[in-house]
This record gives sequence, structure tokens and C-alpha cells, in this order.
Amino acid sequence: MAQDTARQPPPTAPTAPARALLPLILPSVTVGIVTSLVFVGVSAAAEKLQHVLWGPLPDALGVGRYSVLWMFVVLFATGVAVGLVVWKVPGHAGPDPATLGLDAPVLPPRVLPGLLIAVGLMLAGGPSLGPENPIIAVNVGLAMWLGQKLVPRTPDALWPVLAEAGTIGALFGTPVAAALVISESLAGRPLRGRLWDNLFAPLTAAACGAITTTLIARPTFDLGLPPFGHPRWSDVVAALVIAAAAALLGMCAVYLFPYVHAVFRRLRHPMLMLPAGGLVLGALAAVGGHLTLFKGLTEMGELARDPGGWSAGQFAAMAVVKLAALVVAASCGFRGGRIFPAVFIGAALGLCAHALVPAVHPAVAVATGVLGMLLAITRQGWVSLFTAAALVASPAVLALLCIASLPAWLLVTGRPQMQLHADGSPIR
Repeated sequence: MAQDTARQPPPTAPTAPARALLPLILPSVTVGIVTSLVFVGVSAAAEKLQHVLWGPLPDALGVGRYSVLWMFVVLFATGVAVGLVVWKVPGHAGPDPATLGLDAPVLPPRVLPGLLIAVGLMLAGGPSLGPENPIIAVNVGLAMWLGQKLVPRTPDALWPVLAEAGTIGALFGTPVAAALVISESLAGRPLRGRLWDNLFAPLTAAACGAITTTLIARPTFDLGLPPFGHPRWSDVVAALVIAAAAALLGMCAVYLFPYVHAVFRRLRHPMLMLPAGGLVLGALAAVGGHLTLFKGLTEMGELARDPGGWSAGQFAAMAVVKLAALVVAASCGFRGGRIFPAVFIGAALGLCAHALVPAVHPAVAVATGVLGMLLAITRQGWVSLFTAAALVASPAVLALLCIASLPAWLLVTGRPQMQLHADGSPIR
């Protein structure tokens, strides 16, 4: 009898009844739409300011739009402007961005306006960071504040999850990325009910955030690279080598991150740290060129449109400069995320590999380069796989990405992350 009991499979978690999930739909839809509108609004405002700073203004002054002088001036001025926000605006634009990841803390409402201004100025001015971390933090704080006021009976723990999922869906233009991130974060927690019951509300928010962004802004991640057909043995070898090389290069930045951060922290004041960071970023832009500025998605598309327009050495130089710019921008206090610049770096490394060995298919090279770099920088396995696959839009590359992720993950797992504790020590 005991043996029969031991052979029985463990009982499965009970599914939630529909009446328990239905009340979550309206809050999830609302949060998803609002998070998308915040993201699109900040992005649109930053793009208009970027157009002025890097277009009509230098033209009116008779300075080259991407001349060395102008890049120094704008990046230094951006450091000054963001430094003023961090110094003077209530809430100081939130905590040290080096301590934040995608799982943002709930910030009080008075912090959110300064954080929005800081990220908008950063996106327009050219530092190598993306909008994801601060936008998620703003939306989490906004959802918690409004949710507690308007729907006080809803559990407080629900609002941050909905806001994070909605924002990730809006950022990537698809709820799949949010579902992967949320399911990965749920993996270490005890769940009540089935996984899909727990994902129902976040996935609803992510879907609404994604469709709102798609209808308004029509984003795309497809680089338009030549389609990849059936994989060959040489493609498997190339995928393994490129992903591992990208992961190793990314880990170099991860290990440097706390030391660069400590150097800037010695300056103690945001009006010293951020302008100094702007000057360093100006010097890096002078070396790498204007394509190493900004979050990198538009610039990555420019690289992919003409892979033969640069040599392997130029691709490698842009990747290294962009990686250095990412470390500096994230260390000196600019408010921003690390995913989008890491995608540019991985794509540049992949195109470098294609330029060195033309037999390596550009779709394979770019996808595996992005995969390895994102694994090192973000430590988000599913997001790394999803983003790498979305860039090339070739289903056949998925198998290669899964194979290439295994040795790359062995190189990064258990090692420091590109995120710090409040005392400056790296998170493992």
C-alpha cells in the first residue's frame, strides 16, 4: 500500500475559477494602456528634443551635427541638465540607477516627475542607455499610487506586477517578452494555483500595453537581414563561438562596472558626476562615431542595412566603444536601462564576425552576438533568447540560439551581475 502511494504523482495545483480572474481584467487593461501611453509619450518628447539638439540647432550655429565638438558640447550639457534634475528636483530622480534592474521598487509619487524629466533628457542627449528601467519604475509607482486611491480593495502586490508587465509589453511591442520575464521571476516563488492563473492578469496588461504601442508607434525589431534557411554544422559552430565570445566581452564590462561606479561616486555630487560622465561619453563618441550614441536601436538598423559598409575592425571598435559608453553612462548617474545598448553591442559583434568570415550567415551572427551579450548584461535568459530571435525574424535560427545559449550561460551564471547593492558591491 505504501509503495502504491509512493508511485502516485504529486497532486497538481488547483486551477482558479473564472470568477476569481474576471475582476482582474479591468485593472489589467487599464494599467497596460496607461503604461504604454507613458512610454510612448516620453519617447515621443525625447525624439522631438533629440531632433532639435542634433539637427536644426547645430545647423543654425554652423557646427556639424555629429562633429567632435558638438558631441562633446551636447553630452556635457546633458550631464549638466540631468545633474540639475537629480540635485534640485524633489525626489532626486529616484535611487542610484546602478542599483536598479527590471524589478523596480515602488517609488513615492513625488519622485516620478523628476525621473521622467531625467530619462527624457538622457534619451535626447545621447548617452548609451535605454528607457526601460526608469519607465518601469515610473509606471510601477504610478500604478501603485492610482491603484490604492481608485481601487483600494485590490491587493497592493498586484499593481507593481501589472505595471512591469504592461511596460515590458509596450517596450517590445509584444506581450511575449513580458510573459517570459514574469514567468522567470515567478520560478523561485511558491505559487497559488497554476502558472497560467498567475500569468493571467500580467499577460492581459502586457497585451494591452503592446497593442497600444503598436497602434500608436508601430515599433519593429526586425533588422531586415537576409532570411536564414536550414542550419548547417558550420552554423552550429559559428553560433557557439559568437555567443560565447559576446558573453565573455559582456562579462568584462560587468567586472569593470563596480570600479567605474566607485570612481564616479568619489565625486559625491550629481553636478560633478554627471557632467564628468558626459565628458567621458563625448570622448568615447569621438572615437566610435555618432552610431555609438543613444540607446542604439535606430543606429543598429543603420548598421544592418549595409553590413558591407564597415570593416571588421570598425564593427569591433563600435562594439567596444559602445560597451564602454554603457558602463560609463550607467555608472555616473544617468537614468536609463542597459538592454537596448547591449543589443547594439551584440549586433555589432555579430556583424564583425560576418565581416571576418563571410561564410557566417549575418542573421546567425547578429542573433547569437545579441544573445551572448544580453545574457552577460541582463542575466535574463528568456528575454535574451526572445530579443535575439525577434531581430532576425527567421524561425530556423531558434534552434541555434537555444544551443548557443547553453555554453554562454555557463560563462555568466553564478558571477556578478551588472547591478549593484546600495553599498556599491555587485549583486550575484
